[in-house]
Amino acid sequence: MWLTTLADLALLLVGFFVLLQANQVDPNTLAAGFRAGFGAKENAPVMPVDLAAVNGFAPGSAQLPDAGAALAWARVAAADPRTRLRIIGEVDGSAGDVDLLTGSGPILAADRARAVAAMLVRSGAVAPGRIAIATARGQRRAVLSLGYDGGRQ
Repeated sequence: MWLTTLADLALLLVGFFVLLQANQVDPNTLAAGFRAGFGAKENAPVMPVDLAAVNGFAPGSAQLPDAGAALAWARVAAADPRTRLRIIGEVDGSAGDVDLLTGSGPILAADRARAVAAMLVRSGAVAPGRIAIATARGQRRAVLSLGYDGGRQ
């Protein structure tokens, strides 16, 4: 019976020392290790915490429609310095929703995302280093997603 009690005590002691060692690891190094372990190739947030969208782009245009709601959302969402914004510019995939000079949908999608990012930076809502831009096919819009970048408070 005493051997079981001794084994429990030894396991608790080992767990205590593991806990002490885990608190000495740099959080950024730990996060990078997790990303590498799961095969993530970029430092952008993988799982969005909150979303907003800028809708109403005209076909073949990156001219920014009314984005007041997205700007207000970004001001509140980016208040925490541990977060990052990912802006995904989208095209609808039709023949008319392409860049006029190149005929490319992805270039138009990138221009839409860049227009939204420039508006956010110009207004002071988000620092440029906290924005990542991507492209996709879906609707004529730009989707803003908020993700956690790590660090401690």
